[in-house]
Amino acid sequence: MNIINRELSWLSFNERVLQESMDPTVPLTERMRFLGIYSNNMDEFFRVRVANLKRLSVLKKQKVEGFNGDAEELYKEIRKVVMKQQLKFEDAFTLIQTEFEKDQIFMINEQEVNKDQLLILKNYYNEHLKHVVFPIILDKKNPLPKLRDYAIYLAVKIVENKNKTRFALIQIPGEYSRFFQLKGEKRIDYILIDDIIRLQLKEIFSIFEPVEISAYTFKFTRDAELDLDDDLSLSFFEKIEKSLKQRRKGDPVRFVYDSKMPKDLLNFLLKSLDLTIGNNTIPGGRYHNFKDFMSFPDFGMAKYRFQAQPPQAHPAFSKGKSHMDVVLEKDVLLHFPYQKFDHVVDLLREAALDPRVKDIKINIYRVAKNSEVMNALLASVFNGKQVTVIFELQARFDEENNLWWSNRLKEFGANVIYGVPNLKVHSKLLQIRRVKDGKDQFITYVGTGNFNEKTATIYSDLAVLSSERELSLEVSKIFKLLENNLERNIFRNLLVSPFNTRRKLFTLIDKEIAHAKSKKPAKIKIKINNLTDVKMIDKLYAAGKAGVKIELIVRGICCLKPGVKGLSENITAISLVDRYLEHARFVIFGNGGTPETYISSADWMERNLDQRIEVGAKILDPQIQAEIALIFDYQWRGSVKARSISANYKNLYSKRDLPPFHAQQQLFAHYKQLSEQIAQNTELL
Repeated sequence: MNIINRELSWLSFNERVLQESMDPTVPLTERMRFLGIYSNNMDEFFRVRVANLKRLSVLKKQKVEGFNGDAEELYKEIRKVVMKQQLKFEDAFTLIQTEFEKDQIFMINEQEVNKDQLLILKNYYNEHLKHVVFPIILDKKNPLPKLRDYAIYLAVKIVENKNKTRFALIQIPGEYSRFFQLKGEKRIDYILIDDIIRLQLKEIFSIFEPVEISAYTFKFTRDAELDLDDDLSLSFFEKIEKSLKQRRKGDPVRFVYDSKMPKDLLNFLLKSLDLTIGNNTIPGGRYHNFKDFMSFPDFGMAKYRFQAQPPQAHPAFSKGKSHMDVVLEKDVLLHFPYQKFDHVVDLLREAALDPRVKDIKINIYRVAKNSEVMNALLASVFNGKQVTVIFELQARFDEENNLWWSNRLKEFGANVIYGVPNLKVHSKLLQIRRVKDGKDQFITYVGTGNFNEKTATIYSDLAVLSSERELSLEVSKIFKLLENNLERNIFRNLLVSPFNTRRKLFTLIDKEIAHAKSKKPAKIKIKINNLTDVKMIDKLYAAGKAGVKIELIVRGICCLKPGVKGLSENITAISLVDRYLEHARFVIFGNGGTPETYISSADWMERNLDQRIEVGAKILDPQIQAEIALIFDYQWRGSVKARSISANYKNLYSKRDLPPFHAQQQLFAHYKQLSEQIAQNTELL
């Protein structure tokens, strides 16, 4: 087999996240945060990918790509890998706790609290938690209720006497912080609210006069697939709403439980859920839903957090000029989170007030709950602009947020369009049209990441702002295409899925192959999140065999096997997992010494190339081409957080004959220096 299985490759990526929690150079709170990210990733993996695999396994002997076996056998292999990672996870958690203890910070449970702490915790429970804790007795008359994803449950065993045992269920409230701090004179203790509730079990169930009572955490994961039925009486909007309700009733795909849970209690739960040991079940430690650890406290100590790296002002916008006037003069490349996403919001706010601006068009995949972008668009509507917003309602796990914002914009008069039938709209486009002296002026934005000011602080993404006329007119065609149900057009400077992205990428790769065969320098540099498309992989293999040198930076899934004799000797692949989530996608073709550079919203996956609306743009400005080349160079030189990608999933750190080079830190230093230089020059003026 010439490809790596995508599920196993994804698990390898998530292990790289787990590695960050074990890295002693990462501050302690951040290490806890990586445990939370790992856990949250794993939840989504089971909800989506494993759920799909379970559906496939119904079809006996259903083969899967990149694996020598059927879907059921792959599921067993996944379970083995997950169990191994679970042990590493628990070791990492224990190690981090030990490091905190060196600074007199201790995690305690309900059996370790002293008398003074007991009083504080009892008061906290009575004042805050008591009103949101609703115990449910479980028996034949009261079967297990529908369990919620992302919730943590306490399964309670109540022993009244030798012949009488009851079971109960408590959902741990999610509206309060999972962590409660107890500060003393010489040490800080913290306790999870799971254990605060355990402290009160006898009181909660006092009516039964329990002789013995104990509680054990578990969590439950459901199939997250949206079932969009064929009811013609429902609009697409209504189908999404209906499917979101159905998602809460999806089939079970994972049950993670405290390995110390008594067998009678465990068997009762499994029987109620129609599960069996070894099938969708994973034993674990005392605590679950570590996604909450993404918000682990720093105890007021800066050393437990990453050193602050405030986003820098882009030099082009640092002189107080109009954002639109700046872009009309020269193309601008923004690199988040090193540079401010505020520039995008400020651009929209300026457009809302400018009487020359006539219309604004944008497509939305994910936005923040309290979105400044959306509020700026509302301001534009209030100021009489024609605002068109294309919402993708199938943005997994953000559907409800998108429904809410689309309703609000529509209510105030915006032109709201709900995606495209049978295709997700995943492109990141914005266009502002204003009229000056009777002529149209365009401000066009093509990006790799979402219009989300929250994720723009932790996702590394690129965006190009341009007034170049040909590029702008092509983006205008995209919006017309979205508004008029896929009216086809020809694009010269844009890569547009599902119309021409694959074909144009093949053509560009073929040019490099031709250069190699003519004994000319031939090189391709690719940075993407995921590489799974078999046809693209085969094309890269062909290019490598022809002598094209290929450098790949793939954050997540990589189904290509690099460095294999006779197949991919000329292909090298690394992955970067660090403070910021690498999310930008771009490719640089050597083109015989005159590089061609493209940024894109698309990964190299079949769904992104053939089943979604994705847009990439050719970079026309030489200076921006050089900036993107520098970004790739910095990341390729990375010798601190780079791992070599291989078919054996070892995730070994890249060995380079270079001094240590921390790519993300060096990039921040680069942008900070640019910003400071502009500030100094301004002072001199």
